[in-house]
Amino acid sequence: MHLHDFWFLLIAFLWTGYFFLEGFDFGIGVLTKLLARDRTERRVLINTIGPVWDGNEVWLITAGAATFAAFPDWYATLFSGFYLPLLAVLVCLILRGVAFEYRHKRPEERWQRNWENAIFWCSLLPAFLWGAIFANLVRGVPIGADKNFTGGLSDLVSPYALLGGVVTLVLFTFHGAVFAALKTTGDIRGRARRAAGRLGLATAAAALPFLIWTQHHSGSGRSLVAVVIAVLALAVALVMNQLGREGWAFALSGVVVAAAVAALFLALFPDVMPSSLDPRWSLTAANAASSPYTLKIMTWVAVIMTPLIMAYQAWTYWVFRQRIGTQHIPEPSAH
Repeated sequence: MHLHDFWFLLIAFLWTGYFFLEGFDFGIGVLTKLLARDRTERRVLINTIGPVWDGNEVWLITAGAATFAAFPDWYATLFSGFYLPLLAVLVCLILRGVAFEYRHKRPEERWQRNWENAIFWCSLLPAFLWGAIFANLVRGVPIGADKNFTGGLSDLVSPYALLGGVVTLVLFTFHGAVFAALKTTGDIRGRARRAAGRLGLATAAAALPFLIWTQHHSGSGRSLVAVVIAVLALAVALVMNQLGREGWAFALSGVVVAAAVAALFLALFPDVMPSSLDPRWSLTAANAASSPYTLKIMTWVAVIMTPLIMAYQAWTYWVFRQRIGTQHIPEPSAH
């Protein structure tokens, strides 16, 4: 295997990890409006991700940094062509992080409601935008012979891209509902499980056409395997959720996310950004990569550091594995 192929796989792995972890993170943010009935329940949901949300975003930073170092042409074309949607994601992530930290700083209802609204919208918008962005990557965008993006914002808006955004939004919200059922107790746990059932069906209704469309447009035998795994995992996750086996349901909803992301990357390879103008102008893992020496040095760093980071994050989740409920939330006067 060439080093540029290895780094394509590693970057795909980093994005998969990001969407697996930040997916339920975004889902919880959306559910603060859809599932929680009052401020106390919203705080319960926020507390389920309180210790881990910032660690989840490390995967995004790592994926972006790896792309910059391993595939500079991919990074430059991606961030110039997708500047506005990526800027919107960045602004949302910043506001969302501030909202998590500032919501409880003052007891006034208006103060907390405003930050809760920020958490909701800054979870919903990135969940949608990531799907639209990756759908455009697979479909192809206007790239000229000089490897530069030659289109505009209107070139990023299409039925396929919009459907991709809907898929990630409902999939992440489903993933978040399963996580909420796994991490909470009492009435909110039961409602989260029922919501997960409905959201799982909505995910199937949106994801099946999108994955079939992707497979028809640029799929391969390998991506078809990933699509089948995603469909089967979603079906079994719904069964486990119905049976109250939240741990299995969450693991399987994670498999759905991972398999769906894998299907997109497998459909994309060996391209990293296909050109809709001329296939010869597409950026590939080979022609967009850094020098072999650079990739060699990066590989040694990745082999050493990646397992350490994963072990540390796994330990964090283990430490904060307990369920929480409204009985664990102090009275408002204690803010």
